[in-house]
Amino acid sequence: MSDPYTERRDAVRAPPARWAARWRHLGPSVVIAGSIVGSGELVLTSTLGATAGFVLLWWLLVCCWSKSIVQAELARYIVCSGDTYLRALNRLPGRLPGGVAGVSWVLWFSLLAFIPGVIGMGGIVGGAAQALALLVPAGDAQTITWLAAGIASAILASGSYVRLERVMLGLVACFTVATLLALVAMQFTEYRLTAAGLATGFEFDFPPQYAVLALAVYGATGVNSAEICTYTYWCIEKGYARHVGDDRSDPAWPARARGWAGVLRLDVGATLLMLTCATLPFYLLGAGVLAAAEQRPQGVDTLTALSRMFTHTLGAWSLPLFGIAAFSILFSSVVAGFGGVSRLVPDYLVEFGVLERADLERRLRWIRRCGGLLPLAAAAFFTAAPNPVLLLTIGALMGAVLLPVQSGATLWLQRRWMDPRVQPSRSTRALLWLTFIFQVLMAGAVAWSVMHASAQ
Repeated sequence: MSDPYTERRDAVRAPPARWAARWRHLGPSVVIAGSIVGSGELVLTSTLGATAGFVLLWWLLVCCWSKSIVQAELARYIVCSGDTYLRALNRLPGRLPGGVAGVSWVLWFSLLAFIPGVIGMGGIVGGAAQALALLVPAGDAQTITWLAAGIASAILASGSYVRLERVMLGLVACFTVATLLALVAMQFTEYRLTAAGLATGFEFDFPPQYAVLALAVYGATGVNSAEICTYTYWCIEKGYARHVGDDRSDPAWPARARGWAGVLRLDVGATLLMLTCATLPFYLLGAGVLAAAEQRPQGVDTLTALSRMFTHTLGAWSLPLFGIAAFSILFSSVVAGFGGVSRLVPDYLVEFGVLERADLERRLRWIRRCGGLLPLAAAAFFTAAPNPVLLLTIGALMGAVLLPVQSGATLWLQRRWMDPRVQPSRSTRALLWLTFIFQVLMAGAVAWSVMHASAQ
């Protein structure tokens, strides 16, 4: 049985030289898009549009485009260094008790964020169940929630990257086409977009009454902190790190590393294209249809309110279409999200000294075990609090706090541990610094919002 995390030398391969050949090596973008283009887009993005109208369109673009630089540069470090995500974080200074010789404080911090992340996934599982309930009105939402969680559990228990990539490709295509269809149809209704309405979205206004929801959208849309993390594992399993190889004394190593880093950047670009094409329609439909119709998605009626983006543009016949598309979006988020997290858990156990990195069999068992159990835990959170918007907001706000940790770690790792022959350009590093500063400010805004809400 092969191990994508340790068997690197036997798979060294020159990077594809031609543009067309590079496209054949893409794949992590498809899996991560299944997680990215999901709950944040369907639920939080549409809710922000329904609540604020077009005024925060500029903010949505910032949310989509401001994090891919971290995704690309952290993955570049992982692929070129041979570290896993948590092994890289464990190199950061500031040791706390844990394992044999202590672990970095970042590992404890990210471990504490694990529970809010699962809570947020509970909102996704519940939202998927509400989407199915639209198709089967007589079905009980709680029962459907556990059914959806059970199906995801069965898929993830197999632990297969190839199977996951194929499932995500179909689901991503399904919901992207359906949403674009609704957006086009909107132009032939009373809710059609106008130049004046879109112009208000670029006045760079930020009404404070929408701050908490807008910050949650920042944490959830685009490439969020969990997806930046799990993307590195999909890159490893795709084989990018194995193809680069470990032997840095090999004269061909620098060119090979730069070549595969180029493939990775193309893959990140594909991710950005897919998430932009799928995110903007949800905001525009929310602002153009739901805001005008005064529909506010919330509680157990969240998906019912969101369905009006389709029924008010395509007609009443499109309710089943929305149900299928919404289920595809949310279910793909569950499968891809927990698929990545299930690979994270055994890596935690390695860094804390519970598992040996070379113990392939136990690590694979942990991946399958966690993949099977985590969807059920998320379903339990939704059963306790059946409000997708609330649960997603909790997870998204925690994700916004983690983002500057990742961008700051990337800067430090590249400077301290990365081979100088494959360091990023000065312009890339400057952009990464700007992103880090911006994310620190956003994390501070989240902390202030939470404290302000607690004081009231």
